[in-house]
Amino acid sequence: MVDEVAGADKWRGWRAATQTALYGVDGTGGFYRRPEGPAGHFRTSVHASPLFAGAVARLLCRVDEALGRPASLDFVDMAAGRGELVTAVLAALPGGVAARTRAYAVEVAGRPEGLAHRIEWLPEPPRQVTGLLFANEWLDNVPVEVAEVDSAGVARLVLVRDDGVERLGEPVSGAEAEWLAQWWPSTGEEGLRAEIGLPRDAEWASAVACLVQGLAVAVDYAHSANARPPFGTLTGFREGRETAPVPDGSCDITAHVALDACAKAGERDSGALLLTQRAALRALGITGARPPLALASTDPAAYVRALASAGEAAELTAPGGLGDFGWLLQPVGIPDPLL
Repeated sequence: MVDEVAGADKWRGWRAATQTALYGVDGTGGFYRRPEGPAGHFRTSVHASPLFAGAVARLLCRVDEALGRPASLDFVDMAAGRGELVTAVLAALPGGVAARTRAYAVEVAGRPEGLAHRIEWLPEPPRQVTGLLFANEWLDNVPVEVAEVDSAGVARLVLVRDDGVERLGEPVSGAEAEWLAQWWPSTGEEGLRAEIGLPRDAEWASAVACLVQGLAVAVDYAHSANARPPFGTLTGFREGRETAPVPDGSCDITAHVALDACAKAGERDSGALLLTQRAALRALGITGARPPLALASTDPAAYVRALASAGEAAELTAPGGLGDFGWLLQPVGIPDPLL
């Protein structure tokens, strides 16, 4: 139950509060501009194992084949952090494909020192992409409004102060009310909450619109219309641990993504595919299967390496963990490369 005590001009919706906390004001400040970067506070699939970048590289190769191996192939890494994924993908590509690949890292923070010169660092994606646009844990950090049902059964915007204290604001209305009705309808029970994913739909549609031909992929914490969490998912992360979401710039603030709504918003000339990370990575050759025990006798070093790789693959595909992440694949002008 949120605090109903009226505040003065310090109260803001969660979208504005999160925007300032994460990205600062006028290009300065904000959690995502801190020198340690996102990797200093939470671990993604990119950091869990190089197998993830290898799978993305194989996906880029499949897109390349579907495009007829163009003279120039684009790879766009959305929310690139410190460039870990784009760097690892380039290293994992076959030489011929790597030579034809133009690499872009899209991030609000400044370019990190030591990043390969061939990687172009941008604040937003390029407008004419032929290839693969890959957004790993981007949409969950696109700020959204939070709604909560009051005692009269009315969904109201949740307002928050910089210290994390909340109160209820005006009833949800307009396009936000329409989004809730379509994608996250309420039973009217007091205290139920929802995150209004309209800005994420718009951001995803804009990203997909950058594709001339190829594939856009979003990988994120996700939920679907038949299993929305009744009290929402808004939370914080600091130094590798989950914490209360406080919009003062001291922690990451995130909420799971309604990827089904994003898929509808990003529709182009063909349908989208929604699946778990477990299914997607298996389709890209990551199974987590243990190596045959006989290998331990014939080549012990190879067995140890294969066993370590199997452990990393198991983490990336684990139920209840990274394997439950959602993957949204939106092809433009090509068949879906996972089918």
